[in-house]
Amino acid sequence: MTAALALGDDALVLSHRLGEWAGHAPVLEEEVALANIALDLLGQARVLLSLEGDEDELAFLREERAFRNVQLVEQENGDFAHTIARQLFFSTYQHLLYDRLATGSGPLAPLSAKAVKEVAYHQEHAEQWTLRLGDGTAESHQRMQRGLDTLWRFTGEMFQPVEGVDLDWDALEDSWSQSVTAQLKRATLSVPAGARSGAWSAGAGRQGLHTEPFGRMLAEMQHLHRSHPGATW
Repeated sequence: MTAALALGDDALVLSHRLGEWAGHAPVLEEEVALANIALDLLGQARVLLSLEGDEDELAFLREERAFRNVQLVEQENGDFAHTIARQLFFSTYQHLLYDRLATGSGPLAPLSAKAVKEVAYHQEHAEQWTLRLGDGTAESHQRMQRGLDTLWRFTGEMFQPVEGVDLDWDALEDSWSQSVTAQLKRATLSVPAGARSGAWSAGAGRQGLHTEPFGRMLAEMQHLHRSHPGATW
């Protein structure tokens, strides 16, 4: 597993998940916001996967076990609060990761330097909605907390070392925990209980083991390309 493949799959899969909100977002403004975030992630995925091989083949012709994304990004959208919880967890991680990679000299530095500006907005968007939902009505608070609690066990996998990414993963996790904890406190939400790493956590996506929702999502994502191989537009 290379870094480009792992990070590219993260971005590709989450882009598709966010794209599923088209026509279903709670307000028109969010139609635009989520679509823009999805397009940012798709652009990142294209660059990263092209470092590994043909981007179309990697996206549309690989089998499920060949994908190396973390399990967090493949989880179903659920309600809007559930999606925001996923965004808060992942965008905070991605912002911290790219910020560190942008200062290096490896092949991922140019992409990271550009993408860090995009994911800073992704994180800000997720934080604003976390605050609005967490400190809003009793119903929005309950839904936001439920989303956080459901997805918490998938977060530990983000900090498993990735081949080709030379950084202090423990320090990255500490920074992530501090940022997320501070944001949840501002939103009057609780940090979920339970393990994020160890025997009770989820997370083997980097090894090609995925959760049930991923297979259904992948079939939908690859359907057109596989149905019309070699087609041009």
